[in-house]
Amino acid sequence: MANPLDTDAGSELFSNYEAELKLVEADLNQKLDQIQEYSGEERKSAIRQAERALEEAKELLDQMNLEKSNIPSAIRSKVNTRFRNHQSDVDGLGRKLKSLASDRKALFGDRYTDEDPANPNDVQLEQRQQLLSGTERLGRSSQRLQESQRIALETEQIGANTLADLHTQRATIENTHRNLQQSEGYVDRSVKTLRGMARRMATNRIITVAIITVLVLLIIAVIYGKFH
Repeated sequence: MANPLDTDAGSELFSNYEAELKLVEADLNQKLDQIQEYSGEERKSAIRQAERALEEAKELLDQMNLEKSNIPSAIRSKVNTRFRNHQSDVDGLGRKLKSLASDRKALFGDRYTDEDPANPNDVQLEQRQQLLSGTERLGRSSQRLQESQRIALETEQIGANTLADLHTQRATIENTHRNLQQSEGYVDRSVKTLRGMARRMATNRIITVAIITVLVLLIIAVIYGKFH
């Protein structure tokens, strides 16, 4: 049988299909065991049920085959191994079902002889069953298509939300950039103001020194004139 489900490898959708396939395989195995116990109409009914289960298993394999192409290459080899194991299991179940269905004596019971042609009623019944099986298969395919559409819509919504978040973050960054530019402008003006104040302080200091120098010279001149 296939390896146990490893939810750490492969996409979530692939794992969901794999889990569903395991259930279908188990159900098909049970139906094949029951076929061997039946004969006549009961056997026909059991074979038809097994054929529908086999068709469902093949559909799930097709879905898994499509989905595994979306899995990152780093883990794809492991997923491919799991897929091949399931494919081998389903092929084996199909061969077993074909072998059981070809046992016409068990299928028709005491009515079967090698010389009698096939009963036309059986052919019509088989055609009706095939039509019903095709209808059921179409219904299951429609359900899976709807599920895929739902997942696509959810993915689209997630993408839209992500774009909205990115737009908000961009607006925040642009606003921060504008605030930074304004802050730089304030800093530049502050630097210019400080430089102007420094120049005025230097000028005032020179003027003060000059005044003090003049006063000292005047005092010296007065003292000199007083004693001479």
